[in-house]
Amino acid sequence: MRVEAEFTTEPFRGEGEPPEHATAALEAAREAGLECDFGPLGTSVRGERDAVLATLAAVVAAGLDHGADQITFQVRVEGHSAPRRTVGGLEGLLAEVADELGGDLRSLDRQGKQRAVRLLEERGAFDYRKSAEIVAGALGVTRFTVYNYLNRERE
Repeated sequence: MRVEAEFTTEPFRGEGEPPEHATAALEAAREAGLECDFGPLGTSVRGERDAVLATLAAVVAAGLDHGADQITFQVRVEGHSAPRRTVGGLEGLLAEVADELGGDLRSLDRQGKQRAVRLLEERGAFDYRKSAEIVAGALGVTRFTVYNYLNRERE
């Protein structure tokens, strides 16, 4: 049986390159020979059930050893994933928040962009696939800035 595991290492800090804990966790999965996709909200790994499950301990160790303070997992049988929302719905949420905040999201100051991210999170915008990249583009910031704004809400 093949399974897919998605994991996210935290914290997200600032802009630029991904944090060391995220890349170290990815490398642990690659070294195990798993199929890997590194993305803005986390990493997906796929392979035979026993190989994936055995590798998750190495992923956790690598992330923690390189500064992660939280690692979140989701594991499912490949091909049996829960349906995800579509990007069209995310565009609607972006338009709704833009109207509520007075227009173009790119023209907002930093505090306004943080408020936009908070509103989008409250409305489920980050349940959509590739949402951080899409939101970042709409705000005119990097996806790591979006993660930073999200982390501030949790603190």
